[in-house]
Amino acid sequence: MAFTDTDMDGAQIDMKAVLGAVWRRRNRIVLVTLGLCILTYALLLFVPKTYEASASLLVEPRSNVFLRAANDTGSGATGIADGVLMSSQVELIQSSQTLLRVVRSENLMEVPEFNGSNGSLLDPLFALLGRKASELNLEQKVLARLAKNVTVIRERDSRVISILVRSEDPQLAARIANALANAHVSRRAQLSLDDTVDASDWLESEIEKLRVRVVNAESAVAAFRIENDLFAGSNNTSLIDQQLSGISAQITASQERGNVARSRADLINGLLSSGQPIDGLADVQNSVVIQRLSENKAQLQGQRAQLLATLLPNHPQILSITAQIQEIDKQVLVEGRRVADALQAEAQIEEALTASLQDELARLKVSASSATTSTVELQELEREAKAHRDLLETYLGRYRDASARTDTGAALPDVRVISVALPPLVPASPKSALILVAIIIVSGSVQVGTIIFSELAVAVPQRREHHTVPGMADGRGDEQDNAPGAREVAFSDREQNANEPRDGASHVSQVSQELRELLAALTRGEDNIIILAALDNQADCNFVGQYLLEGVMEQGRSVAVVDAESGEVSNQPGITDLSAGQVDFGEVVFTSEGGDLAEVFWGRLPKIIPQSERPGTLVEALADICDIVVVFAEKVSVTSSLPVFSGVDATLVLVTGKAFDQREAQAIASDAEALGFRKNLVLVAAGQKLHVA
Repeated sequence: MAFTDTDMDGAQIDMKAVLGAVWRRRNRIVLVTLGLCILTYALLLFVPKTYEASASLLVEPRSNVFLRAANDTGSGATGIADGVLMSSQVELIQSSQTLLRVVRSENLMEVPEFNGSNGSLLDPLFALLGRKASELNLEQKVLARLAKNVTVIRERDSRVISILVRSEDPQLAARIANALANAHVSRRAQLSLDDTVDASDWLESEIEKLRVRVVNAESAVAAFRIENDLFAGSNNTSLIDQQLSGISAQITASQERGNVARSRADLINGLLSSGQPIDGLADVQNSVVIQRLSENKAQLQGQRAQLLATLLPNHPQILSITAQIQEIDKQVLVEGRRVADALQAEAQIEEALTASLQDELARLKVSASSATTSTVELQELEREAKAHRDLLETYLGRYRDASARTDTGAALPDVRVISVALPPLVPASPKSALILVAIIIVSGSVQVGTIIFSELAVAVPQRREHHTVPGMADGRGDEQDNAPGAREVAFSDREQNANEPRDGASHVSQVSQELRELLAALTRGEDNIIILAALDNQADCNFVGQYLLEGVMEQGRSVAVVDAESGEVSNQPGITDLSAGQVDFGEVVFTSEGGDLAEVFWGRLPKIIPQSERPGTLVEALADICDIVVVFAEKVSVTSSLPVFSGVDATLVLVTGKAFDQREAQAIASDAEALGFRKNLVLVAAGQKLHVA
């Protein structure tokens, strides 16, 4: 059917009609939603409940002054970004080695949930499809299932890692989460110990090499000293330097002693020359002779003093004693000169000693000048030997620390458990309440959306109340120009009796009983999609179509008419445009003002694309919207549009004005079935026999 271009002016959507359509189907929406909820709840009763337990780890460097090496200040930084470090920790937790520790420690191979002994709902389906069971061993199966049930995430903006484990047993979920956290901590500690062991092995090998280097370097130093007479004395000073220093000190001391002796001798000689007493000089007093002379002089002076008390000064005894005292003074002077001469001789000896020491100093300076160059090479050898020796001592200290840590297991991992997993009380899945709410929302939305879409898809502007059947002639047999390729027929003209004679080459005066039965089947809802195609004369097909449409619409049923036969190109988009993919489904459906009639025109292209599936999809969609769908297909031929609708659950009505015997009718029915039409009906014009296959 078709309508004119002028009918499209003033297009509008009747929202009241759309909402009314939704309201009229409210009971169906509620029933379908309630049924889906009941079915979903029943299915959820058979779904095993899964519980989720969580354990938390804190990732941070752990150092202890009591476990730190002696030369370790603890100020070293890893230089690794937090994001990279946390990602590495997450990957280590999820690694197969860590999971395998948990599988073995918790004996998960004996748990039906992980070893697969409880079976799967898909096993019968896999067996039906011929798929073989997995070739993996039991441990690999358990490891794979555990990996699926474990989720490791980093908490936002922190160094905390959460380990989430799902299991059908809440106790088992908590146990696995704690075991996985402890396994990771243990593994990190073991990795630290492994690093220490590797360091110990490396240090041990390096120490053996350094010992050889130190021995060689120190041997080279000793050999160089021997070859160049660079022996070291106290305070690590060379002997030549010590000799130079000692001789210099001796020269200074000798010169000092000579000067002192000469000064004392000159003092004594000066006192003697001036006639002054020399008794007070220390050098004179130290002479034994002078000491005895001084004692005798003191005795004589004492006797003289006693005698003067009784005798006169000219007394012979006093004169004798005075003469003795004078003699002693002369002897003191003689002894003083002798002391001065001794001091003068001592000064000369010191001068000679100084001269010899200076000669020796000159000789040592010559030796020292040649040893200076050798000392530079010696210092280089000593520095090299000291560097090897210091490095050896450093490695020895580190090796002792590493060995002690390895033997005692003193290594703190960079992770620690901060939250242990507890058995969960509420299952993590399935979330029955959320699922049911989602079912209600989705079911209601889909149903309401479908109703609204169906109403909007067929909504067209108000237009004149006239409809046309493509290619159909009116009572006079002439064409009208209201729409291209369409001839107007007033379906609302109910005065015309369906049993009255129709014009046309093959029309007869009576409508067959079989055609009435087909109309009755349509009105009862037994068939809702009718595809009409002519075997010989299109006028017979148009007559049958008009009769069926008038009868259905008199019953108040909504009808959709698809023009796949006229071949007349128009300005309106139609089924040809849809088959070419140039328009959408909603653009080719036009409805009447009351919404009881929907029409799809031929379109703007000369033919329907034979390979397109869109026309068949359109017919099925119209069947969901309207009560009856009538498709006018092209006359049966090689180029007919009839195969486009193959596969559609429709009743194929083949119209002819000729009589067929049973064999020809069966052949036609077989051909229809070969095209994909499960139900087919062959009609003859009124007055002829009707063949049904």
